[in-house]
Amino acid sequence: MRVLIVEDETAAYENLLDILKEVAPDIQVAGNTESVTQTVHWLQSNPAPDLIFMDIHLSDGSAFAIFDKVELEVPIVFTTAYDKYAIEAFKVNSIDYLLKPVKEEALEHALEKYSKFTHQDIIQYLSQLTRLSPARKYKDKLLIPYKDRLVPINLDEVSFFYTSDKNTSVYLKDGRNYPYSKTLEQIMPTLDPVNFIRANKQFILNRESVTDITIWFDNRLLVTLDVDVPERIYISKNKASEFKAWMVNNEA
Repeated sequence: MRVLIVEDETAAYENLLDILKEVAPDIQVAGNTESVTQTVHWLQSNPAPDLIFMDIHLSDGSAFAIFDKVELEVPIVFTTAYDKYAIEAFKVNSIDYLLKPVKEEALEHALEKYSKFTHQDIIQYLSQLTRLSPARKYKDKLLIPYKDRLVPINLDEVSFFYTSDKNTSVYLKDGRNYPYSKTLEQIMPTLDPVNFIRANKQFILNRESVTDITIWFDNRLLVTLDVDVPERIYISKNKASEFKAWMVNNEA
């Protein structure tokens, strides 16, 4: 059986991988994706797996956004930290889920349950997922506290968000920048992933600000923007394919 693991936390991924090797050594992990965009690209570019383990909260938004972009006929076991809304929804709809950190007994139970699923069971099961996904609304404007006032900023004016030493700043296309109290982890789920991407630990980028992409050694990408940046922006080898797909396909 081939499985895809959709998980953006390294420790959670490694824990799940270790338990899978213990309870089901014959399972082949076909891939590991870390975001909505990367998962959509993987599913469009690879043969469908037999089963997907999917974290609900990904680096660029809710996992439910994946179902708006690709049609799946694959059973999914969701993984989540304690989330009352999610757990109650799964119970009502008989959708399986695993609480983090994943335990061996819970994983065995999930695998046993899905081994009994027929194709029709899977289709019916997936049809229920749309009921669990609230309509997503993304921000189009920020209010930035600055000195004794609030500065309204349209998101299409933003070139990038940057963090360093736990301090976040918003950089605008006109060269201005402002300190911002939120972390990149808090900011990214509020942004439309069609227009913004978490490039690395330091940067969230606006697609319209990217002016040049250089293939660097080790297959990393060096990204140039339309404004000066506080440090070079590198896209890792693992995220390069996702970044390139995001740049050219606003449906991905």
